[in-house]
Amino acid sequence: MPRPALRSRSLRRVKVRTPGGRVVVRYERRKPGWARCALCGAILGGVPRERPTRLRKLAHTERRPERPYGGVICPRCLRRGLMDAVRLLKPPAGAA
Repeated sequence: MPRPALRSRSLRRVKVRTPGGRVVVRYERRKPGWARCALCGAILGGVPRERPTRLRKLAHTERRPERPYGGVICPRCLRRGLMDAVRLLKPPAGAA
């Protein structure tokens, strides 16, 4: 029986074959949930589902998309926000 700390289901069990041919059970921390858009809640593409310690080892461009608000809001919400911002700046056609 595993020791009490390893009985928790917050750790996932991974069966690994050792070089000696035995199959042992390793206990790993689970991956976090997917990154989601701050506005609509959609799953963000291009953002890896890793723990912060593993994310730190990735190159900066592998952590999130290289665009404004990349890794925070989805492309659809970004597009909508930019269009709204431009509409606020530009006066309507035909205005004096």
